[in-house]
Order: sequence, then C-alpha cells, then structure tokens
Amino acid sequence: MCLGIPGRIEEILNNEPLERSARVSFGGISKPINLAYVPEARVGDYVIVHVGFAISRVREEEARRIFRYLEEIGELDDLS
Repeated sequence: MCLGIPGRIEEILNNEPLERSARVSFGGISKPINLAYVPEARVGDYVIVHVGFAISRVREEEARRIFRYLEEIGELDDLS
C-alpha cells in the first residue's frame, strides 16, 4: 500500500525549481524532502510526503487527524 505522511515544513533548503527542497518535520523527526511538486509550499505549511517528495499541501487540522490515525495503527514507528 502506498502511504503519504503529513509533515510540517521547517526550513527551505534549496529554492531552485526542480531541486526545491526543505527540512520537513514528521512529529519530531525531520528529514529533507523534495518540494518540486508543490512550488507554492512555504515554511509552516503542511504537506503530504510520499517517498521523499511532497505531493500536495494539506490543512493543519487534516494533518493532525492523519497523525492520530497513524499513531493508532502503529505506523509512525517506521518514520524513525
């Protein structure tokens, strides 16, 4: 099953269009993520991430709901 995980953009690392990347926090774990597919995303935004790429923006309330569900089913352990 393919699963997109919500994360919060903490810092833009590279702003070149095809190489645009950011440090994204997933409930306390931060990873570098490619933002080429979401050029409108800014620091503080929540994005859905799949295999290292942010694929869409999402509202904070929706990101928190998804995190609660992932925690319930034990899927957050795979992030560390």
